[in-house]
Parts: sequence; C-alpha cells; structure tokens
Amino acid sequence: MTAARLSAFVAAALAVVLLLTQLPGASAHPASAATARFVALAADVTAADGHRYGLTDDTGATMDAAQIVQADSGTYLAVYHTMRADGRFHSAVATSADLLHWQRRHDFGAGSSQPALAADGHGGYVLAYEKDPRNHIAVRAYDELDALLSGRAAHRFDAPRTLSACAEGTPAITAVHGDTVELTGHYRADCDTDRQLTATLKDFTTWSAAPDHRLDRAVERYGTSGNIGDRDRVGLAGEPMVLIEGQRWRDDFGSWSAYAYDPASGRADRVPLRTGGGSTSFANPSATRITDPGGHRALLVSLFIPAEGAAPGEAGQLVYWREL
Repeated sequence: MTAARLSAFVAAALAVVLLLTQLPGASAHPASAATARFVALAADVTAADGHRYGLTDDTGATMDAAQIVQADSGTYLAVYHTMRADGRFHSAVATSADLLHWQRRHDFGAGSSQPALAADGHGGYVLAYEKDPRNHIAVRAYDELDALLSGRAAHRFDAPRTLSACAEGTPAITAVHGDTVELTGHYRADCDTDRQLTATLKDFTTWSAAPDHRLDRAVERYGTSGNIGDRDRVGLAGEPMVLIEGQRWRDDFGSWSAYAYDPASGRADRVPLRTGGGSTSFANPSATRITDPGGHRALLVSLFIPAEGAAPGEAGQLVYWREL
C-alpha cells in the first residue's frame, strides 16, 4: 500500500470511528428513576396483567390512537379516532368497565383526530384534538361527565397556527388550573417534519405556543430523522416522565419507536417493547396510572401498532396494563 493510500485509509477509518461514536444508542444509565421504572413495567407486553390487540368499540369501529383516563366513579373513558366511510377521521369518546369492551358514546365530528382528555379537577373535562381543514388544535371544555358523553361543550377554542404555516396538532393536556389549560403538541417544522411544541390557553381566549427543542433533541439523539409526534406525561417513582413517539425515517410507518423522556435531565431512553408476536413499530403512546378491573393499582399503556410493523394479529390499537 502506498503512503497516499495508507493515509487515505487511515482518514477513512477515523471517519468511520467518529461516525460510530455519534450513532444513537441506549445509555448504560437510565435517564431517570421514572424512565427506568416505566421500562421495567411496560417494555414486555407478554408480562402484562391484561391486554387487548386490535381494540374496537361496540360498533366495530377501530379505536386508533386511544388515550384512556379513569373517572372518579371508576368508569374508564377512552378518546380515539376512526377513519369513517366519508374518508375523514372522526374522534369519539367511549366508556368501559373492564378496559376490554367499549361503548361508543359520542362522535365529535368529521375532521377531528388525535384526541386527548383530562379531568379539570372540578368534575368536568377538557378535550383537545387536531382539527381540519387547516390542521390546528381545538380545545373544548365540558362541565360534567354527562356533558362530555353527549358532546355539550361549555367552552370552545380553535387555536391559531403560530409555529407552522402548514399544520399544528396531536395535542396532549398536561395540566388544567382553573381557566388555564397547559398543553403539548406538534408543529410541522418548515412545512416538512413534525416537531414538538408547548402551549398555554387562558380563559379560552388567549393562546401562546413555543417550540420544545429540548424534547426534540432527546429523541433525535437516537437517529430520528422522521416525525416526532404524539406524547403523554405520567408520574412514576415519584417523578414525571414523558412517553413519546419518534419515527426513524420519514414516511416509513414501520420505523416508529417509543421513548421515555426525563424533563429534568433532558435525556430519553428508548423503550425496547416486546409483544407476543414480535411487532416492531409502535406509535401514539400514552400511559396513566389507574385502578384496574381487579381493584389493583396499575400502569395502563396504550399504543398503536402500524400494519407495516405488526406481527400477525397485532395490528391496530394495543391496550395493556401492569399492576404496580
């Protein structure tokens, strides 16, 4: 080998080493006690105390992107969307006594998707969803459970798009303090790729939103070049964490993964999810602590498994829980 070729070889080898040191990978140390606890509880679906793949309601409609909360009465509430015969997404709310069988109660209308629900602390509920045309975040308030189940909103707000000229959506509600609603969501950065936002709605009249670059960077460390979208906040081990989806390659629905993010450190752990059949793609993650149908405290997880990464019999909405 000539000196010139040797020099070129060494330079190329150094470049490869440098690239490998920058490739994403799980840290030897979890991002936090909460993220470690989540992985221990939820990574292995086969160890769950209860589960269902391909979740549907009593009308046979798929419950895609379902997010579930528990009412004070113990009833489980799910908000989700379904592609209907009109070719548009419709968000809906359903109730259940066992997390496995669901009664559809109200359809929030054509062009609503990616819904999220939170109790307001006073017997009522706040609902947020993505609304089209001109994809934006819509927020609705309901004075009581019956009002939610019949769609009688006391307050309505459709947020202006301030971060993207193309789309803002996939909301999650992080807190409700009186007339102030704190949310997260995504915006179509440069009208190209979804990235994270935080937002505040005051008095159902005043909206402010800002990019959440810190959360984006935590997921991008794993080589995520596609969309960073749906997320949910849950408390474990006495700490808050965020469960979030990241798409390794844009337009590849088989490349979605779930990550557990620690807001304090700004780091995220990839959740190595394992299903009975070996599905490989997981999107629209949400999690909450509940009392399960057997009366035990449990962590409930909801995930959408795209067909492109699904094992036989596992495509669609997966719901499972693990006793705490």
